[in-house]
Amino acid sequence: MSNNYHFDFYLAGGYNRAMSTPARVTVFDTTLRDGEQAPGFSMDVPAKLAMAQALDTLGVDIIEAGFPIASPADSEAVHKIALSVRRPVIAALARTRPQDIEEAAQALGPAERSRIHTFLATSDLHLTTKLRISREECLAAAVSAVALARRFTDDVEFSAEDATRSDRDFLCRVIEAVIEAGCTTVNLPDTVGYATPDEIRDFFAEIIARVPNAGRAVFSTHCHNDLGLAVANSLAAIQGGVRQVECSVNGIGERAGNASLEEFVMALRVRQDRLPYDTGIHSPAMFETSRLLSTLTGEPVQANKAIVGRNAFAHEAGIHQDGVLKDVRTYEIMRPEDVGQSVSSRLVLGRHSGRHAVQSCCEALGFTLTHAEIDQVYRAVISLGEHRKAIGDGDLRRIVDHVRTPSSSVAATSSAPGEAVGYGHGV
Repeated sequence: MSNNYHFDFYLAGGYNRAMSTPARVTVFDTTLRDGEQAPGFSMDVPAKLAMAQALDTLGVDIIEAGFPIASPADSEAVHKIALSVRRPVIAALARTRPQDIEEAAQALGPAERSRIHTFLATSDLHLTTKLRISREECLAAAVSAVALARRFTDDVEFSAEDATRSDRDFLCRVIEAVIEAGCTTVNLPDTVGYATPDEIRDFFAEIIARVPNAGRAVFSTHCHNDLGLAVANSLAAIQGGVRQVECSVNGIGERAGNASLEEFVMALRVRQDRLPYDTGIHSPAMFETSRLLSTLTGEPVQANKAIVGRNAFAHEAGIHQDGVLKDVRTYEIMRPEDVGQSVSSRLVLGRHSGRHAVQSCCEALGFTLTHAEIDQVYRAVISLGEHRKAIGDGDLRRIVDHVRTPSSSVAATSSAPGEAVGYGHGV
């Protein structure tokens, strides 16, 4: 059997991409706006420009480049990105205040295609405690902002902040009114990550069914990850009728972050038997884009992060290593090269490793060993693994040399500086 995951592996489970053409979902990337404004993730103008160029290569449809009114640097970054990144739509965030919208329009001036993204909270909690305005004042401000934004661009997005906790009747009134005023995308965020997938799906299905002019706008979701449900909620939202998903690289964003772009995209790619949707993302660029963001912000990606974490395709346990050596599909549901990860890092040697993995790693380094030698190398690897997290190629070469020339005195250096650890029994 071949290693064609899409046809061989999933055919038995009902997944065959040739069965139908998946519906297209727009990817709205907010790494440079919601992501960048999170504590610890701030980027200067050159860094934001570099990241925008990487997002262009990645294939995102819309780059939310910043919040121009927030600072001169933010406005400059949006302007420079609009000037140099030409394929995707470049969006800028603005409150419903005229000066915000005018600043956003000015920053977006050079863009090939621009979008003004204006927002206002619609939940009673936000209206009464934060904004201290009435529902009618909220409605008037939203309509006025959209109308003003349409003077600068024909692509206007309105976000009803805290939409999932808003009164449904009032929310429907606001949506109908902003669409009538010229809004082309309606974003209904789960601002505080409170919703569950079934709620999100039903929420969008109900809203779209109730708003008379819903067919004149694209509906969008922006899910936060406070309960760890951002990606699941985003997937549920498209089942409820959404055709734009707002997300970020590595899932960065306010508090616990946003829906992870890479997780959302690959969930659609792998599970089209249940989720017949696709994006324009060039997935082999994901890993490099993730690493660039980490470099620019100084914030590392957790090792076990899905898709782009260093352990996402790594196996140390002997049972798992034996399985992937025989057929990678036993423990992997996608190929590392499909997301830009290195296949060479698949097997990690440590105290949980098995003989087959040790032998495979030795062969990869050019060593052909006897059964007895493999047994000695294996026991040495297990012994060394008791003292360090992982065993590298240099360690393995020294172990093999010592097994082949037992009279030599070979020691391995542990991960702690200056600490020497012998290989122990078996050498």
